[in-house]
Amino acid sequence: MGMIDLAGKVAVVTGGSSGIGLASVELLLEAGAAVAFCGRNQARLQQVELQLRQNFPQAKLFSAVCDVLVQEQVQAFASAVEQQLGPASMLINNAGQGRVSTFADTEDAAWTEELHLKFFSVIYPTRAFVPQLQRMSEQHGEAAVVCVNSLLAIQPEPHMVATSAARAGIHNLVRSLATEFSAQRIRVNGILIGLVESGQWRRRYEARSEAERDLSWAQWTQALALKKHIQLGRLGHPQEAARAIMFLATPLSSYTTGSHIDVSGGLSRHA
Repeated sequence: MGMIDLAGKVAVVTGGSSGIGLASVELLLEAGAAVAFCGRNQARLQQVELQLRQNFPQAKLFSAVCDVLVQEQVQAFASAVEQQLGPASMLINNAGQGRVSTFADTEDAAWTEELHLKFFSVIYPTRAFVPQLQRMSEQHGEAAVVCVNSLLAIQPEPHMVATSAARAGIHNLVRSLATEFSAQRIRVNGILIGLVESGQWRRRYEARSEAERDLSWAQWTQALALKKHIQLGRLGHPQEAARAIMFLATPLSSYTTGSHIDVSGGLSRHA
């Protein structure tokens, strides 16, 4: 970004060891923030932290294994962040991927699991970090929460019925939190992503059909973008989503709350 200096500020990213989460961690470190991130896979976290420390030798960095669906772990993570780095003024809720299922083939347990995952991966971290965000906003007049959401929130796909419904709920929750936290000067916003390159898409590419065997990753994703009518003709890069997150997490967007930035390459059919 180069536009903003986050020295002395603490940012927290859930699901920070890959994809959009990791790209956000890198951008925040580049801007001088101290960054804490969590994930569920210890080996991957350690590997990523090692790499980040090589790339950002001066960085203040803290990583911890934490399942965002276990409230005790999230509370422990929040305490550890404050001990290691100081109180957070930015929280990026970024955890959970999509579930492919139609209404006809979504079992009750799958509905419960999907709604629980999408809601509590936002509820628990927000609940755990709000006291820190409040203190920082009292001291500096600025704190922010950013929720990574999907375009499915406003443009549901029939083959992702449970995820789409859960995403719509989070879209609504962002608005409610923004209203409730405005008195404490904590801004709450979200981004709506379309198809962004990720481990999930890489796995689908590896498992591609016989007819697609000779396609490179670039060719395969371009064909996918065409099929999905993505106007920019390609999948998004994690860094592109991270830049929108960076804007919403920092005073660059100081007069924006309760809103969403569309990062879908023109996949949205909404004006």
